Amino acid sequence: MMKYRLLALTAVLVLAGCATTSGPEQKEAAVETRESQPPQAKAAPPAAVIPTGPLSAIQSSEVSSQPVASLEPPPDLWGRIRKGFAMPTLESDLVRRHEQWYATRPDYLQRMTDRSRKYLFHIVEELERRNMPMELALLPFIESAFNPQAVSSARAAGMWQFMPATGKDFELKQNFFRDDRRDVLASTRAALDYLQRLHGMFGDWHLALAAYNWGEGSVGRAIQRNQRAGQGTGYGDLNMPDETRNYVPKLQAVKNIIGNPEQFRAELPVIENHPYFQSVTLERDMDVELAARLADVSVDDFKALNPQHNRPVILAAGTPQILLPWDNATIFKRNFSEYTQGRFASWTAWSAPSTMSVSEAARRTGMSEADLRAVNSIPPRMLIKSGSVLIVPRNNASQRDVAGHVADNAQLSLAPEVVTRRMVVKAGKHDSVASIARRYKVSPAQVADWNDVSSGASFKPGQQVVLHVPARATPRMAVKVPSKAVIKASTTRAVPQRAKATAKAPARPAAKTAAKPSSKATAKGSSSTMR
Repeated sequence: MMKYRLLALTAVLVLAGCATTSGPEQKEAAVETRESQPPQAKAAPPAAVIPTGPLSAIQSSEVSSQPVASLEPPPDLWGRIRKGFAMPTLESDLVRRHEQWYATRPDYLQRMTDRSRKYLFHIVEELERRNMPMELALLPFIESAFNPQAVSSARAAGMWQFMPATGKDFELKQNFFRDDRRDVLASTRAALDYLQRLHGMFGDWHLALAAYNWGEGSVGRAIQRNQRAGQGTGYGDLNMPDETRNYVPKLQAVKNIIGNPEQFRAELPVIENHPYFQSVTLERDMDVELAARLADVSVDDFKALNPQHNRPVILAAGTPQILLPWDNATIFKRNFSEYTQGRFASWTAWSAPSTMSVSEAARRTGMSEADLRAVNSIPPRMLIKSGSVLIVPRNNASQRDVAGHVADNAQLSLAPEVVTRRMVVKAGKHDSVASIARRYKVSPAQVADWNDVSSGASFKPGQQVVLHVPARATPRMAVKVPSKAVIKASTTRAVPQRAKATAKAPARPAAKTAAKPSSKATAKGSSSTMR
């Protein structure tokens, strides 16, 4: 009996020592736990209790009763987000209005939160690494309803709704093959960089958010106007468009619902507190459909994590990494190493050697005109300008991947196809190729070619001159010419020597930004006009 009692006492002492001593592993875990807490939650660590002297029997009441800090992370991501809230609470009627809007649309709220599960963990990790308020993880709810394919009427794109120019300022590539404003990793990095810069400019997160929506210049000028008038310069004091006036209240409303879903009878989907995806290195150009098949995911799920790709092929030189669901990344690596069924990419890049029609480009690349238009998103009645890059079928004999400078800088430039009218006029006194060309706004070389004369030739009075002028153009006559002077007229299409108007092919059909609560009056432009 005494033997068992001594064993029990020894076990108690061992447990007490484990709870009160701090070896290297315990110290490291304790530091990690303290650093993960907000500043106000940190406390001085208790002094270590180190037993001294010979072992002796102790009573259970003498065992240290200090609790051991839990090392368990939050069970789900919502709890982790709530612990990181750090912005001042905004109280206003607008907040209440937007709370009501979201709370009375549970289906919409469910779609938004369910869509966010793919991206939230990465955003939360980045915010914690930068020591930024966790409310910013909810900003894509306001910007795009967490839709990385969202495109606004003002051409802002992606989950964070970057405008083209601002995207370029933050090194988001936008070319024929990809648009990094939609890239999950790149756009998140750029958005947080931008928000940090704005906070550094204004020293206030609400003003930084207003600047993200309205533009830093607009917020700066609004502050200066209030300073000159002796008025306050906080978010609620500035005179701003209704859209920006509602911007932070929308975010506060979503924050309140996420913070206390029971109060609003909201059901949040479970989002586990671990990565949803991982990055995989792409070693070869690869068709999107093949990449999805090797990863054993649907094409839609693949595109949800890799929405930046504008074409059916991914160029390794431009996008060396793809994102895949955590477990499927391992499947992809295994299948890629075992893939022996053929080529990885069935598409490649082709550069137009000169300005040409779509039908001519199709003939040169061995495609039908309809297929060439569809895969390159070329609208009707457009010409392909010289130097433009198109996607075309890869030659079976060629396995060479597209070069890096093409993958990073390729553009498709289009010019309107000009509809011309053939007409024959009588030359007046002293008319020449040059004077006729000036009068009808065409080049002397064209007039000479149409009439089989030299560029410096002169016409005899009354001589018939053939012209091809834009159908809508009204010729400016130098001399009066009877209506009978127009002998023939027909409508033809001609390739202009110099195309004045240019247009870039749309990367994809514009997707409407998800619906969001709006105020009574809406400011001009989209919610992301300045980005």
